[in-house]
Order: sequence, then C-alpha cells, then structure tokens
Amino acid sequence: MSWYCEAAKGNPIHESYHDTEYGFPLDGLDDERYLFELQSLELFQAGLSWELILKKRATTVAAFDNFKVDTVAAYGKKDTARLLADAGIIRNKLKVASIIENANRIQGLRGSHGGFAAWIAAHHPLNRAEWTKLFRQTFKFMGGEIVNEFLMCIGYLPGSHHADCAAYKRIARQKPPWMQVDPKVFEPSKQ
Repeated sequence: MSWYCEAAKGNPIHESYHDTEYGFPLDGLDDERYLFELQSLELFQAGLSWELILKKRATTVAAFDNFKVDTVAAYGKKDTARLLADAGIIRNKLKVASIIENANRIQGLRGSHGGFAAWIAAHHPLNRAEWTKLFRQTFKFMGGEIVNEFLMCIGYLPGSHHADCAAYKRIARQKPPWMQVDPKVFEPSKQ
C-alpha cells in the first residue's frame, strides 16, 4: 500500500523518519511544538519532494525557533524578511506567512479546545475529506495532501505503511487512533 516503505529502505535521508516517526502515534499527543513542526514541514512540502524537506529539517527548525508556537505567532516583518533570506529553509512567502498565521490559530485552539492536540482528538474520527474541510476552515494553506500526510504521520489516518512493514507492526502494537475505530469511518462519504 505505501510506496514509502520501499523507498525509505537504506536511504540515509528517509530511513530514520520512516522507521521512528512516520505513522507512530505521539505519546499522549500533547506536544504542541512537535505537532506544529510536523504540520509546518508538511505545508512546506507542498509541490516539493519530501527528501528536500527532510534535508532542510534541522535548519528549518532552527530558523523557526524550534517551532515554539508563541514565538512564531509573534513574528513580525523583520522575522519574515529574515526567513525569506534564509537559504536553509524553503523560501516561499505564502508558505512562511501561512506558518506564522497557523501559530496564531494554534494559540486560539488553546482557548476553544485546550490546545492543538486536544482539537485533533476532539474531531476524531473523520475521513480524509472531512479532515481536509476542517483543517481548511481552521488553518491556512492546508490542502488535502498536506492534511492527509500530517494525520497519517501522527496516527490519525491509515496508510503510512504497508502491513508487512516492520514499522507498521511496531505502530500496530501502540494502537494509533485510526486503528481504534471501524475502518469504514475512513471511506469517502457518499454525498
């Protein structure tokens, strides 16, 4: 099912991410910074290769102050100019502006839901189309593929690994959110 399982084998850029992060549920799913980082990396990937994003991950995390939500939410024109001049990140004005705005929106989720993780958990389970609609209403620059990959990454949607993959077997033992509901939930709604 997942081409990524085969592509990541032996690849120094992809293998660690595939084997230790992709599809694994977060312990308690309460690390707002990490969720914001993953969401932002997926946003940066739109139209580009995941390999490029992984190569630039460390410099991107550093450039965005470790994706501390409150710090990024407070970015102004100087910060935006600094980011757009940084060759260590994807220098796309719309993507950078969207990430800064998304930090502000994550702050808002603290008041309405208790935080980003709680907001995600409160809406589970949804299928891909429903998640995409919700993310588009809540965040900036969140298309279907971005939402799908983000939610597969944190264990809320199926499809990150094929069933014969060793990582899939480790993930299954942790019972990610998508495995805790009827699989029919993830089928596209017939409207």
